[in-house]
Amino acid sequence: MMSLSAPDIVDALSERVVGRRRELEVLVAALVADRHVLLEGPPGTGKSTILREVAAAAGTGFVFVEGNAELTPARLAGQFDPSRVLEDGYTPDVFVDGPLVEALRHGSLLYVEELNRVPEETVNLLITVMSEGELTLPRLGTISAADGFRLVAAMNPFDNIGTARVSGAVYDRMCRIAMGYQSLDDESDIVVRNTSEDDRVLRRRAVAVTRGTRNHPDVRVGSSVRGAIDLVEVGHALASMRSAQVTDPSVGLDAALTALSGRIRLHEGGSSTPESVITDLWEAVLAQEHPRDDDDSSSGKATAPDGATPASP
Repeated sequence: MMSLSAPDIVDALSERVVGRRRELEVLVAALVADRHVLLEGPPGTGKSTILREVAAAAGTGFVFVEGNAELTPARLAGQFDPSRVLEDGYTPDVFVDGPLVEALRHGSLLYVEELNRVPEETVNLLITVMSEGELTLPRLGTISAADGFRLVAAMNPFDNIGTARVSGAVYDRMCRIAMGYQSLDDESDIVVRNTSEDDRVLRRRAVAVTRGTRNHPDVRVGSSVRGAIDLVEVGHALASMRSAQVTDPSVGLDAALTALSGRIRLHEGGSSTPESVITDLWEAVLAQEHPRDDDDSSSGKATAPDGATPASP
């Protein structure tokens, strides 16, 4: 399957992927052992990035499938071209390969994103392939998996909207790798690599606020590191437009509201709004930099813009 040895692949990946040494090792080991893999974790933890890098380093094909309710068995496996069937009949050369058949024929890694959004009848195709190493389609016959074919699926266990519980039959046929959020240092490094401006103060604030969304009592699902990346980029653009310093608290707050308020999911029934939560977190980060002094009116506290609900005192 792989043109390089497993240790060489992991070493090569370590230069391209921030952190994740353990996850890289167990993923590569599972693929070398001819296992199918389920990557389970919240959005923005690098599941698809890691697999793309694994495929590139290993010199193997990579076929991407977006999992959603519209992924029918025909869209996954492929189907006969109706117009050509009228002329030539059901012959193999008029069959249009779907991503599953393409990966089977060429021995590629098949990556199915958001597996728990895929309809059950489509998932059953994957179960058959994992069990038998082949797929049988009416009028086409049996397609056996070429050497190197692996199925790697990903799912977000925290988002229950439009998802279904993955059956035990799937778990029984896959090795599971849990992927949580990375460390503070790793996320800071990711922001540096993915932003055009490297301002240490804004980056530190962005990462701190983003990580804070994951532990806030009113938040059910926090933001990924993508929120911190967007916060830094928007903050620099906004500071330039206002002819202000990027460290200006009001600039940072507006950037944080823009980058993070749509990325968090609150617990139902609460009185908080995304704006009030982000404002609360932003002020907490600033307070850590400048311990509160009730007699000092220049503490640097930012205020929520019009339309945002101020944080409770």
